[in-house]
Amino acid sequence: MEPILEVKNLTKNFGGLRALDKLDMDIKKGEIVALIGPNGAGKTTFFNCITGIYTPTHGDVIINPPGKKENVLMV
Repeated sequence: MEPILEVKNLTKNFGGLRALDKLDMDIKKGEIVALIGPNGAGKTTFFNCITGIYTPTHGDVIINPPGKKENVLMV
C-alpha cells in the first residue's frame, strides 16, 4: 500500500540548534501513529514542518503521492 504521508531526511535548524535531524517516516492509509517523546524532542516542530507552518531546513514532506487526489483530512 502506498503511503499517504512520506517524510524523507527532514531536518530543521533554528540558528545553531538542530530540532529535527534527518527524520524519515512513511504513514499508510488506515494506520494509527503516535509521536511521543520528552519536552524539547521536536514533536511540535515536526508537525509544524509537515503542515507548512515551518519550512524545513532540509528534506521532503510529500502528502498524497502525485496523481492520487484525496482529502487528507478524511484518511
